[in-house]
Amino acid sequence: MSSINSEQVTHIARLARLKTDEEKSDYFAGHLTRILDLLEQMNRIDTESVEPMAHPQDVHLRLRGDHVTAESRREDYQAIAPLADNGLYLVPRVIE
Repeated sequence: MSSINSEQVTHIARLARLKTDEEKSDYFAGHLTRILDLLEQMNRIDTESVEPMAHPQDVHLRLRGDHVTAESRREDYQAIAPLADNGLYLVPRVIE
């Protein structure tokens, strides 16, 4: 079983650039130790015969048809643009 002490919690917090209180180091050490114990327990489970899956339920999404729902208003927008030419908006040069 892995066990984390308060010095390791302080070190991990420093590496992660987190501010910690010395009083709470023991509290976090206990919780992190319980998390590592759970991970060790999960790693002991035999999963060789389990097929990987993308979703826990066998769900298939209903896809909608790919249809145009709005008409093109490109000409309307370019008619009110300060400068437009051949379907492109013209802007002042930024890089010389």
